[in-house]
Amino acid sequence: MVIRALAIELYRAQQKVHTLQEQLEEAPLSEKDSLRQELRTATAECDQLRRMVEAKKQRPLYRTSHKYDPGF
Repeated sequence: MVIRALAIELYRAQQKVHTLQEQLEEAPLSEKDSLRQELRTATAECDQLRRMVEAKKQRPLYRTSHKYDPGF
């Protein structure tokens, strides 16, 4: 995935986490357990996407080309 698509997915995941947090605060006691589980899953997905975006933004530690690169 390109960084733009990852960023869009991250934004959607963050919105989902925020929505679930609001639902959890207003939910009756009988629904809180299922919402907590769903929130844990959504948070894990959001964290994974955030790490993927950060990894895409970082420059690789190894050379990916044999051309001259003044950055090295």
